[in-house]
Amino acid sequence: MIQRRLVLPILLVALCGVALPALAQLRGHGGPVRAVAVSADGSRAITGSFDSTAILWSLSTSTAERVLRFHDSAVNAVAFLPDGRIATGGEDATIAIWQPGASTPERVLKGHTGPIVSLAISPDGRMLGSASWDRTARLWSLRDGASQVLEGHAQNVNGIAFTPDGRSVVTAGYDLTLRIWALDGRASPTVLTLPTPLNTVAVAPGGEIVAAGASGKVYVLSATGERLAEIEAEATPVIAVAVSGDGKLAAACSVRGAVAIIDLASRSLQRLLLGPGLPAWSAAFLPDNRTLLTGGSDHLVRRWDALTGTRLGDTGLGTPGDPLAAYGNDRGAQVFRACVACHTLKAGEPPRAGPTLAGIFGRRIATAPGYDFSPALKQLDIVWTPETVSRLFEIGPATYTPGTKMPEQRVGAEDRAALVKFLERATRP
Repeated sequence: MIQRRLVLPILLVALCGVALPALAQLRGHGGPVRAVAVSADGSRAITGSFDSTAILWSLSTSTAERVLRFHDSAVNAVAFLPDGRIATGGEDATIAIWQPGASTPERVLKGHTGPIVSLAISPDGRMLGSASWDRTARLWSLRDGASQVLEGHAQNVNGIAFTPDGRSVVTAGYDLTLRIWALDGRASPTVLTLPTPLNTVAVAPGGEIVAAGASGKVYVLSATGERLAEIEAEATPVIAVAVSGDGKLAAACSVRGAVAIIDLASRSLQRLLLGPGLPAWSAAFLPDNRTLLTGGSDHLVRRWDALTGTRLGDTGLGTPGDPLAAYGNDRGAQVFRACVACHTLKAGEPPRAGPTLAGIFGRRIATAPGYDFSPALKQLDIVWTPETVSRLFEIGPATYTPGTKMPEQRVGAEDRAALVKFLERATRP
């Protein structure tokens, strides 16, 4: 695990579809995609980023349903709860629990004193596990928020996973140890020492434990801790592992940016997926057990066929339900995908996190009807024109519009020009 503070500039978050086999990567996070999870029915994904946000995606319509803003720094871990709620864990040592459709958390779980880097849900959906760089793991009641501290690791706890029978939880530490904790609390944890500092752990449906870390090897252990295999996945550290729902495949994400696909039955490396961003930070399988989402440092979430190594899709424009479908392959529309999660283009559309852009040109800043602007924006003397919109993305919202709630982003000259032309056309009354 990279031992450093995960603090990066907050950048504009957004979307690009990836729902169907031929569709695109999710494009728009303003920082490396640190975490990804897929809902049980495969209809949605939740991603967390160094840009301090999480995005809930509809995979069937290729749109971002909601941008979740709460954490004041990197969102390192995300999880779907069985009842439709979402959990996010951050570098700020807090866990936020979100109801469907909510813009603020219904509950914030506090207790850790270091960054939270992994979350796991118990099989019965009643308990949330968290792993932290404060050298502890915690088990949280999702009913009342009470927690139990799991102490013993000598260094950062980087991973946590429940066993399928719900009787134990497994933690992985940078101190080289895996620990298997009985949830009835009647025994001390089983401590297993591996040859390398550990960054991640997952448990397969059959109970096998899959762990990896600094050596680049993936270790497979029995449910009781017997070491069954070690597989050379990469020559560089592995940051994250994911196991398919049928337990046949594991994906190991590396610092080098490749994702190793491992056949767990034969204990063999099948192929490398190249190009998910360096490092590749996160991965999650869809319920079909072959489609894989990966998150990388290039701010993208890509979709792969893990059985063939094929990267699926290149653009989400034109997909069913896509709000930008009418604009085809317009370059400006592609750039605007970094805004769709927060802004509508036409008057009368339901409000989102930001004001509508309908009729923006010629309008004074902070005067769009139906939106509660910050007092700082209301004091600015800016009228939106092609030139001022271009300037906003040339120097960044924080500089051009101080006091804005808009996450920071700068756009290159060619993309700025395309975006402005698109907005002139798409926002015309």
